[in-house]
Amino acid sequence: MVKITLEVEGMACGMCESHVNEAVRKAFPVKKVTSSHTKRRTEVIAEAPIEEAALKAAVEATGYSVRSVRTEPYEKRGFSLFRK
Repeated sequence: MVKITLEVEGMACGMCESHVNEAVRKAFPVKKVTSSHTKRRTEVIAEAPIEEAALKAAVEATGYSVRSVRTEPYEKRGFSLFRK
């Protein structure tokens, strides 16, 4: 799994976040998408890497600007009462 972090300019409210999230969900098979207009960030969790140019194009088609894209491996953390 991978975590893709996009720095997005132009989001001003919760509805802007929803527009970006919906655009990503419609364009790609992702596990999770979250956006924050205050942090100017969208985080995408996916099973396989997504082409940066295609992801950027999907977000920019909604009217927002993508300043940067960062991809890193993602490992789901489990909950355990017996962590060492």
